[in-house]
Amino acid sequence: MSEVIEKGQRAKEAASVLVHKTTDEKNSALTSIAAQILAQSSYILEENSKDIEENRAKGVEDSLLDRLLLTTERLEGMAHGIEQLVKLEDPTGEVLQTIERNDGLKITEMRVPLGVVGMIYEARPNVTVDASTLCLKTGNAVILRGSSSAYYSNKAIVNVIHDGLKKAGFPKEAVQLIEDTSRQTAKELFTLNEYLDVLIPRGGKNLIQTVVREASVPVLETGAGNCHIFIDESADVKMAFEIVINAKTQRPSVCNAIETVLVHDTWLALHGKDLLSLLMDHGVEVHGDEAVCQLHSQVQRATEDDWEQEYLNKTVAMKRVLSVGEAVSHINKYGTKHSEAIITNDESHVKEFFTSIDAAALYHNASTRFTDGFEFGFGAEIGISTQKLHARGPMGLKALTSTKFVIRGNGQIKK
Repeated sequence: MSEVIEKGQRAKEAASVLVHKTTDEKNSALTSIAAQILAQSSYILEENSKDIEENRAKGVEDSLLDRLLLTTERLEGMAHGIEQLVKLEDPTGEVLQTIERNDGLKITEMRVPLGVVGMIYEARPNVTVDASTLCLKTGNAVILRGSSSAYYSNKAIVNVIHDGLKKAGFPKEAVQLIEDTSRQTAKELFTLNEYLDVLIPRGGKNLIQTVVREASVPVLETGAGNCHIFIDESADVKMAFEIVINAKTQRPSVCNAIETVLVHDTWLALHGKDLLSLLMDHGVEVHGDEAVCQLHSQVQRATEDDWEQEYLNKTVAMKRVLSVGEAVSHINKYGTKHSEAIITNDESHVKEFFTSIDAAALYHNASTRFTDGFEFGFGAEIGISTQKLHARGPMGLKALTSTKFVIRGNGQIKK
């Protein structure tokens, strides 16, 4: 029996135990896990350093190393995030609607766990914590399949989570890690229909597209973040500068950072050179179309690939557009339906942008960096969905539930 199938069986058994756990019991388990992360932080950091050293030796770029890196502060942040998760309302058991028929039959729709969640992801060891704790809060078992780049970190974190579960009287099989990071285990996970209720990919475009294309298990698609900001003709200059710098440079390696800036021709002529200088002062490399290249000698000429690129580093593409309609067309062609922003004082342009853009999150005069479960008030997120079925945008606790109908009668029969 393969590792994937064996862990699938165990996860299914664990899910049947979790469904009976009360909110207080689940919160106690989460509190125990948070305490273990802090108590065993030295062990986690030591294992994480192995991943960092191996990847640095392979020449992995700094943006990926940043996603891999764990620090004392980041571990404390994880523990604090779990403590905040404990305070959130448990959605399982929530009654969504009740219908009472004339014959006395009472029909109730309520939230229930999905069952067994599969998580396949790249690089970020924090996803190991987020996915595990969100699933536990909602009564789901989870099977984790991380990447080889975070092998030691993920294994250490899951070991620590198991210690927390054990102290709380929970089965450790509620959280399991596929240690074999080969393509074969990924493909097995794609078709583990007998045990998996849903599979969630979280990573780059290639990973996500592969899972969507090849999986027979239901998939909750999280999208790559080729995010845009459109600076309209009437945009406030200071506001535009601050938003663009924040959305590009605060943390370039995350999916809600911008990758392309579209600038109205009139605004570009007046303020484009200053914006380019500001970006370069912040260490950003700019790839621009002909109009943008003419404004600054250090701008590199953009190619078609630049409009499709999720850089995840301090590189940005920039293009001149003549109207909000042209900006909308560009975004709908090249965007990944994640987060898109318009900076303008023209409310009619905001309406056109919001109505015409197909994306999970749309912003007016604000940075795209807010597309996040914590920022939206959902607590931690298991990913940002760019699809339209089941869940869209940051997926918090409710996205990890389904519904069932409970019907109570006193002998009614269909006539």
